[in-house]
Order: sequence, then C-alpha cells, then structure tokens
Amino acid sequence: MNSLQSSAFNLAPPPTLQWQPVQIANFNAVAGRAYPCNTTSAAFTVTLPASATAGDQITLTDYAGTWDSNPVTVDPNGLKIYASTDLIFLSYDRGAVNFVYVDSTQGWITSSGLISSPFAPTPSSVDYLVVAGGGGGGKTVGGGAGGGGAGGFLTATSFAVTAGSALTITVGGGGAGSTSAGSRGTAGVNSVFSSITATGGGGGGAWTTNPGGGSGGSGGGASYSGLVGSGTSGQGNNGGLGNTTATTGEGGGGGGGAGSVGSAASTTGNLGGAGGNGTSSTYSGASLTYAGGGGGGSGGSGTTVASGGSGGGGNGASANTAAQTGGTNTGGGGGGGANSTNTNGGAGGSGIVVIRYSTAYAAAKATTGSPTISISGGYRIYKFTGNGSITF
Repeated sequence: MNSLQSSAFNLAPPPTLQWQPVQIANFNAVAGRAYPCNTTSAAFTVTLPASATAGDQITLTDYAGTWDSNPVTVDPNGLKIYASTDLIFLSYDRGAVNFVYVDSTQGWITSSGLISSPFAPTPSSVDYLVVAGGGGGGKTVGGGAGGGGAGGFLTATSFAVTAGSALTITVGGGGAGSTSAGSRGTAGVNSVFSSITATGGGGGGAWTTNPGGGSGGSGGGASYSGLVGSGTSGQGNNGGLGNTTATTGEGGGGGGGAGSVGSAASTTGNLGGAGGNGTSSTYSGASLTYAGGGGGGSGGSGTTVASGGSGGGGNGASANTAAQTGGTNTGGGGGGGANSTNTNGGAGGSGIVVIRYSTAYAAAKATTGSPTISISGGYRIYKFTGNGSITF
C-alpha cells in the first residue's frame, strides 16, 4: 500500500474531461470525468473503472484542502496503478491528480500533479498514549470514603505496526461512584490499543463493609481501617490511607494518580486526602495532564474539600459539597463521599487513546470509531474517545 502525494496546487483537467458535482462519499469514477473531492466530514474511497482503454483519463482534486487529514483512497478495482494492484492514498493538501490509463502492465499512471517523490511510505511504527477509565469514589456509613484511583497511564514511542492490519482500540469508561453506604466505588474499565492494555483505576474504599481501596491502574484511597488500593507498576500509584485514629468523623484517603500516590487523610481533623497527581503528555497536539486520583471524602461535619489530583481527579465531598466526577477522557478518579451527609461517591472519568506519527508518512488507510484527526508539530494525530480501529 502506498500514499500518493500531489502538488500543492490544483491543476485544471484537460478540456475533454467533464467536471462533476462535488463528491463527499465513496463513489465509482468514470473515464473522461473530473471530480472535486470534499473530505471535510470524512475520508472516502474512489473506485476506478474495472475496465479501461489506453488514453482514458480521470482527474481528482482536493476541493476543501482536507486531504492531509482525511485522505482519499483510490482503489484500482482489479486493474493496476503504477504496476501495482494496491490501494493508494491521496494525502497532500490542495492536491490534484490526473490519472491516465496506459496498458495492462502499468495500468493507471499520473500525467500531472505530482511532486518528485509521489509515494509516501506507510509508517512502520507509531507513538501511543493509552489511558484507562478512572475508578469511582466510595460511599461510607461513617467517616469519609476513599477517592477513586486514576486509570492506568501508558505511553511509548516506536510501537511497531504492519501495513494493512487493522488495530483494535477500546476506550475504557469510568467506574460508577458508589450509591450504597459501605460499598466501594466501581473500578474503571481497561483501555486497549492493539496489544497494549492500560488497567482501569481502583474504586475508593467505604467503611464499614469495604474499607480498603480497590487495586487498579492506580489504587483507590482507603476509608477508616482499610488498606490502600495498589497501583499497577508502570501505570500508576497506590491510593492513600484513611484516618485510622477514630471510627467516625475522619476523612478518606485520596486515590492514586499516574504521577504520585494519593495523600492520606488528616489525622487531626475531618479533611480527606488529596488525589495523586496525573502525568502530562503532548501527544494530542497540546500539553495535557491525564490520570489524576480522586480526592477523599471529608469526615464529621467538615466543610473543607479534598482536591482531586491534576489530570481530571474529582474533588472529594464535604458536609455541604457533593463529590465530583473524574474528568471526561482523562482517566481521572471520582471523589469520595462524605460522612455527615452520607453522600454518594463521584464517578470516574473515561479514558482516551491517542496515536501519532510523522507527517512524512501516509495518512491511515482507514479508521472506525470517528477519531479526531489532526496535524500538529509535524505529526499526524488520531485521538480516540470511543471504541474503534485504525489501519495503516
């Protein structure tokens, strides 16, 4: 498979070609016609004729200057393009290409519109960011509940990919905050890119029945007398301890974050522990922080809120403030419920998958799941906030 890059200006087709209406979806091209192709909404495929005669011509042009982010795929339909039966991709902004059929050996060639190196290679490796869904905060019978742990955070460069193979992407949802007193928050859902799996965050602990934080990408914070939830090595950190000096009236521990452990609750007051901070990444084209832990819930009649960790961690509840949910597509943990108001835990935030690679390589052949596609800093960027796939 190859990517066909054309010149940065539109060339008028020969006079014998008939201009057609603007195309916005898959279509079958007919010899002797010229097609403006508008990929603003989505990439699509142009299928060339199944039979052709020497001298047949077809022109395709980039109507809206969007081929660089949403390329046109050209299917030779059983014939050849430059002696190959592979699909090719038109991925150069404001390009125009005139195809001419020569013979059965070479098939279609291009008579205009190409730069000197027309075929951009398919990438052999990509960079990725995979963040799982954050855990939900707990809800206690007495004392503050633990904050939810952040979803696992994984990132790396030079992950090998194979042309033509579809790679599956799963974006994990956040775990539900507990709505039943004494119940731990629900763990977040794993996020997956090909063979890479980030583990969902652990739920926050809830005195009396489930005082310990759940384990996960990052561990949930503990309530009174419970053990902290453990984080997964290389993905996150442990949650924080709840207050252990009294059975009621004290705060819950903060959920762990990708960048630091959750803080323990205060031992002298009603304040819960802050959520652990997340970790930043520039893979989406901007510097953003992901996977912060949820803050622990306050105990007694405490009105001070324990903050969630940077990167989408939700604040814990207090006597007069509800627990916050984790940030959407950050993998942040939900805040823990408070004692005096017996409040629910906050839900964890959903995860995200981001894939990037150099613009020197061809755009992806196909995607499903409607990722956000952009170009920034010399990279093609595919941001998935829902399940899908990508084929290079």
